[in-house]
Amino acid sequence: MNILLVSSYLPYPLFSGGHIRLYNLIKELSHKHKITLVCEKRDYQGDAEISELKKFCKKVISVPRKKQWSLKNITKTGLSALPFLIIGHTSSEMRKEIQRELNENQFDLIHAETSYVMQNIPETKIPIILAEHNVEYLVYKRFADKAPLLLRPLLYMDVLKLKRWEEAVWKKATKLIAVSKIEKEIMNKVRKDVVVVSNGVDIEKFTINDLQLTRDGREKRILFIGEFKWVQNRDAIEWIIKEIWPKLMAEFIPPITGGGIKLWVVGRNIPDSIRELTSDKNIIFDDKAPKETEEIFRKSNLLLAPIQVGGGTSFKILEAMASGVPVVTTDLGNAIGAKEDLEIVIANEAHDFIVKIKELFENKKFYETISQNARKLIEEKFNWQKIAGDLDSVYELVVPYA
Repeated sequence: MNILLVSSYLPYPLFSGGHIRLYNLIKELSHKHKITLVCEKRDYQGDAEISELKKFCKKVISVPRKKQWSLKNITKTGLSALPFLIIGHTSSEMRKEIQRELNENQFDLIHAETSYVMQNIPETKIPIILAEHNVEYLVYKRFADKAPLLLRPLLYMDVLKLKRWEEAVWKKATKLIAVSKIEKEIMNKVRKDVVVVSNGVDIEKFTINDLQLTRDGREKRILFIGEFKWVQNRDAIEWIIKEIWPKLMAEFIPPITGGGIKLWVVGRNIPDSIRELTSDKNIIFDDKAPKETEEIFRKSNLLLAPIQVGGGTSFKILEAMASGVPVVTTDLGNAIGAKEDLEIVIANEAHDFIVKIKELFENKKFYETISQNARKLIEEKFNWQKIAGDLDSVYELVVPYA
């Protein structure tokens, strides 16, 4: 097929889950389809990043990503029925480039990556597949809930506008894709034919780690990794530091870990407000960890992912499982439906996290069962070849004879 892929971002370098997802899907789909990519490009991205995508795309067209937080955008939002997110991603330049491509080429379908570029696609009879990474209005509501009281009414109004926008474009798309059953259930309230195309892992890059419990008597590392611009990650690490870590250290850690234990907090731009929560020398704040996340998992014994809000298939959970690093997360964090106490470890309250972490460190057989079964699950269901095949099946549903 000849595919026009419209994205709200240039998916390289692989700085975020969205970048990882789209880059790998393009890479795999390029074996079968001709892809023209039209996307927004940030200031730090240049010819080298575009050249990486040209390895897999017939053509790459980028337009500058406008600054989101500006007085102009805030004012426009106040005077418009459109939400703030859509105002910031509305680009006349992108629309012109898409129109030019539609005029000069014949495409079998348009793949839109996230709802907030849909306004840049001109009216067309070509089928449009919309892939959503999140239900954005719920993410923004979480932000609004944490905002100062005086700002909340304005932010809640924007959340309502965003909800109305998302639901409208979900109806408009020829086919709608969610990344997990959590989003699908929400989208099903608007339309019943939502298809799940999950996130995946490069299983050759992320390999099972044999170091964890073979290093008896050595330091153990419990990993928390995340992008700290997201409020849910800031909330999660604050909860760990205040409610889980002190009790963990006091109740059982010293007797069972002769080499000591560390909480390794990894992410770019860790806020000072997070660092100031503790003076515990066993908590390492690291915003200069290796860029290659596979190296981070090789140095970790366990991933702590107390996901309280949001949805989607978390890349850090998938990558940890592919690396043989047991994951302790919440019911909400288990978006892939892994089997509890066989492939993943579930805890929802602080006490439950402490009990489960203790069991993993004390029971070597339990640890190894989780590690090996998790890797097997990723190999079978969440490798990029399988995920790209799922997406290709959606393409064929929409354009069966292309």
